[in-house]
Amino acid sequence: MKKIVLASASPRRKQLLEWAEVDFDIIVEATDENFPDGLTTTQTAIHIARHKALAVQACAVYKRYDANVPVLAADTIVVCGGTIIGKPEDRDDAIRILHLLSGKKHQVITGVAIINGKEEKTFADITEVWFHELTHEQIVFYTDRYKPYDKAGAYAIQEWIGVVGIERINGDFYNVMGLPVSRVIRELEDLR
Repeated sequence: MKKIVLASASPRRKQLLEWAEVDFDIIVEATDENFPDGLTTTQTAIHIARHKALAVQACAVYKRYDANVPVLAADTIVVCGGTIIGKPEDRDDAIRILHLLSGKKHQVITGVAIINGKEEKTFADITEVWFHELTHEQIVFYTDRYKPYDKAGAYAIQEWIGVVGIERINGDFYNVMGLPVSRVIRELEDLR
């Protein structure tokens, strides 16, 4: 597989690509994560991921690469009861979000965009996650100990709360971490 550029500062996405032994560099461009009204949740995640990939493809640093070095971008959102739950604003918001997810099923949707020259591939992967009922003390412990402020849904499945609080999942575990890496690898291998 050829070298790629990862358009993400996420340590989890970096770790997953390293585990998959993908050769990659990281370039991140600040992007607006707003999206047009009327998109489905899946379309929203794809829209934001595509926007990130296009921003990197257009930046000066990327232009030093061969035009056929693929750019990979992703955006993960959490959806509970039809509402998109973003990253928490602060400690109180993280606690509020985790109380909202406690004892319920939610979806983790990761939109992926791969741009290779003029070729674009986009898709989304959906994983359903069920939380056990969490006590207020568990939620506060997790929030104060792990500070999940940079995570959609205010949690990371690979941390303490995933081990203690998640009843089950239906779908790709790594998608919940931030990248459906096995599907990404297949899509990258299919590039011309």
